[in-house]
Amino acid sequence: MPQNQPIPKIKGEFLLGNLRQMKANPFQALCDWKRDYGDLVSFRLAIRYFYLISHPKLIEQALIKQSDVFVKMYDPKKPTGLALVLGQGLVTSQGDLWQRQRRLMQPVFQRSNLASLLPQIVTAGNNLLTRWQLLGDGAQVNLADEMMQVTLEVITQTMFSTSVLDKIEHIAPALDTLLRYAAKSVMNPLRMPLFIPTQANREFNAASAVVDDVIYGIIEQRRAQPAEHNDLLDMLLNASDDNGELMSDKQVRDEVITIFTAGHETTANLLTWTLYLLARHPDVLAKLRQELDTLVQGKVPTAEDLQQLVYTRAVLNESMRIRPPVGIMMRRINKNTELDGYSLKQGRLAIFSIYNIHHHPDFWQQPEQFDPERFLSDENRRFSFMPFGTGERICIGNHFALLESQLLLSMIIQHFDLQLLNTDEAEIEMAVTLKPKGGVPAKLAIRSRC
Repeated sequence: MPQNQPIPKIKGEFLLGNLRQMKANPFQALCDWKRDYGDLVSFRLAIRYFYLISHPKLIEQALIKQSDVFVKMYDPKKPTGLALVLGQGLVTSQGDLWQRQRRLMQPVFQRSNLASLLPQIVTAGNNLLTRWQLLGDGAQVNLADEMMQVTLEVITQTMFSTSVLDKIEHIAPALDTLLRYAAKSVMNPLRMPLFIPTQANREFNAASAVVDDVIYGIIEQRRAQPAEHNDLLDMLLNASDDNGELMSDKQVRDEVITIFTAGHETTANLLTWTLYLLARHPDVLAKLRQELDTLVQGKVPTAEDLQQLVYTRAVLNESMRIRPPVGIMMRRINKNTELDGYSLKQGRLAIFSIYNIHHHPDFWQQPEQFDPERFLSDENRRFSFMPFGTGERICIGNHFALLESQLLLSMIIQHFDLQLLNTDEAEIEMAVTLKPKGGVPAKLAIRSRC
């Protein structure tokens, strides 16, 4: 990487900068700018300035060695992006609050505790298989919708107990509206304040009211009728700081929505993309089935079985490489600094493109090829493969997401064949997550051996 040269700037309009390009297709814009300008570029969206960072070395320098400089963006006076939805939850909070919440929730997501959650995941998986079997051979489904449904059931049962499943189902569409708005808000500095009744703002405020009504209702009910649910909501409600003070309803609300969002949509997208890629690569599917037929033999995998499913994990890792559930991370630069000899200015926003890094030709041979074999070696890929982020802010639920995905994928693949109804390559849509635009329509076929 060249040293001591000015950071390339993306050409744009005088007033709007690169806003039109970003609004037209943000995913494609970030890919094109990396391809045409390099691993570190600057661009402008009207009055807001950004750096696009697409190299593992720069990731290490920024997020590990200068994590105190590249910080989360949350400003309680002017929330934007995910903070509009999540408030000061674990993903968006900073400082002492973040450390406290991380300490509180870390034990829930430790590997040693995850095996106890397998029965709930199996129940959700069996419900999916039963629904598909009732639909019968030749039935058409949208895999994106189906994976959203099953992961919704999993996160509700494991994190908030089955007693709130019917209530949680009502907020999923509203939360999708909120997340789409949040994603656009970061890239649109000309967005009208929420109190101005534009159509987008009215939709956001209405959806926010739906979500808050359900979540605060659950919190109020639990506080009024305490019982041993042994779920994460119980832990949040009973948690206290060093002074014995309980979390406020607002703090609990922020963490509930954070966990629900992080544990639902990202895992659903991982499974959707994996099923899509397997349907397009029958050779990989055959190897996956061979492993499952040999080690699992048609039954539901146990925790011990999952440890042995090496190729299944490789398939999921390669799926996350080629189609990472979250395409970018964003940080605010809180003082002037340098990365690899380049000067970066205080106050600007840094976008770290996970997608670009996962497709960087210097670190991945034939990066556009779906090849799980690359994950069968012990090669160190710490900063070239980071589907769950990196550093101290790495996703707290990464092990849970992989456990859930591995179990559900093995159950689906053993019982069903899936034929894509659209042979064209699925277009990538970038919101908070990377998802297939329009979903993945597919035809079901029940496997006779099962």
